[in-house]
Amino acid sequence: MESIHEIYEQVSQALVDLGEKMNLTDNHVLVIGTSTSEVIRQHIGTAGTNEVAEAIFKALLSFHQKTGVQLAFQCCEHLNRALVVEEKTQRQYNLEQVSVIPVAKAGGSMASHAYKQLKNPTVVEFIKADAGIDIGDTLIGMHLKHVAVPIRSQIKLVGQAHLTLAITRPKLIGGVRAVYERQQEDGNCD
Repeated sequence: MESIHEIYEQVSQALVDLGEKMNLTDNHVLVIGTSTSEVIRQHIGTAGTNEVAEAIFKALLSFHQKTGVQLAFQCCEHLNRALVVEEKTQRQYNLEQVSVIPVAKAGGSMASHAYKQLKNPTVVEFIKADAGIDIGDTLIGMHLKHVAVPIRSQIKLVGQAHLTLAITRPKLIGGVRAVYERQQEDGNCD
């Protein structure tokens, strides 16, 4: 098994790869789904570890400090995949708060660790994030905006857990006559 330092480095590199594909700022939300059990080669939901959660959180916190991106930590299915966010994120996006405090056995090690580390944590039921990192096949898709684009990373695994990265883009609507990049108007409108 990888060391805690190697796990931190793997997540850090994955975030660099994600940042190269989308310039994430404080106007964006990054959803994080993590099975610390899968990271240590155990079945999801069976062997959560705070040490792995701490290493992953440190990498994410460093990325947040560099970019300003707002973090949303997905809980496990026992809390219906609710999300731990900072209260300012909840207010900025007008997200409905729910009443629960995640713990390792109901919420998961990552979400419970994030709840303890954030300055003003709160839990919300839904979010539409701009990008995501899924460590251990936790199924974050329900919390991404509608058009998710998978991102390839140099990192395929975090510890022993499968890694998936995604960014989102606006929907392309309008058909063959539509223009998708800003251009000078030519005056024709009918």
